[in-house]
Amino acid sequence: MSATAPASRVLISEVGPRDGLQNAHAIMPTEAKRRWITALAAAGLSEIEVGSFVRPDRVPQLADTAEVVAHALTLPGLTVAVLAPNARGAERAIAAGVHKITVPVSASRAHALANVGMTPEQSVEALRAIAALRDAAPEGHRPTIEGGLSTAFGCTLQGAVPEDDVVRLAVAMVEAGADEVGLSDTTGMGNPSQVKRLVRAVRAAIGHRLSGVHLHDTRGLALANAFAAWEEGIGTFDGSLAGLGGCPFAPGASGNAVTEDLVSMFHDLGVATGIDLDRLIAARAILAEALPGEALHGAAAKWRSARVAA
Repeated sequence: MSATAPASRVLISEVGPRDGLQNAHAIMPTEAKRRWITALAAAGLSEIEVGSFVRPDRVPQLADTAEVVAHALTLPGLTVAVLAPNARGAERAIAAGVHKITVPVSASRAHALANVGMTPEQSVEALRAIAALRDAAPEGHRPTIEGGLSTAFGCTLQGAVPEDDVVRLAVAMVEAGADEVGLSDTTGMGNPSQVKRLVRAVRAAIGHRLSGVHLHDTRGLALANAFAAWEEGIGTFDGSLAGLGGCPFAPGASGNAVTEDLVSMFHDLGVATGIDLDRLIAARAILAEALPGEALHGAAAKWRSARVAA
């Protein structure tokens, strides 16, 4: 039995414009990104990770993040989030006026070095420097800092990741200045039992600062893992429209949890999301047009399409 009751309303945070596009075969034009984000916000998504302030030679798909942020900030009521792995990226994010910065800290040493060129401990120190930048910013311009605990459920490079390492890093991230910590199944290796166990362990260590989960569907378990996390009281879930995404620095990591399928599941459970599923599915047309040949996933969209055809 969960010590924390399941939430009656959840936040679905869309990460497609960042995590989805970073692994896409083509580069989505900036104008299409603007239309996509506008459509997502119009469907009721209240938090969108619109890009990442990283080196454009490493992730060219996100080289226009500053322009995309400027547009996203014009959309009323939208929490505009980005990823920044170091102080240089965070400086650009704060200058751009974002509301939230996710700082990745990998529990796998092998993935940490491949992904950001730092050890987990060095990533925690980078988070500390970013927290100092936030604290030095003028009041009203201090973004929330989320520590994104990557490869928390296993790593294709390292293999098993000790749960004690995950808990230790979660504590270190909070001590370094993170407002919240999210658990990420970067490579899709987690299972529902493991999700429940790790959520309980991390919550016991950092309490309410454990904010959400970021799940990948490599083995088809993203929805099952989301349900397990929800049963343990987690109320924030990352998703990517049409399941786009994956980590270019973690071999074998496939797409994210499908946003439409998360919304459909929670609605079936009687859990509010504030999202219009039909309008969300309609936004897939922008992806099909802007990323021709990119595989679009999701059971909810296929089911809706089959019903219309019938």
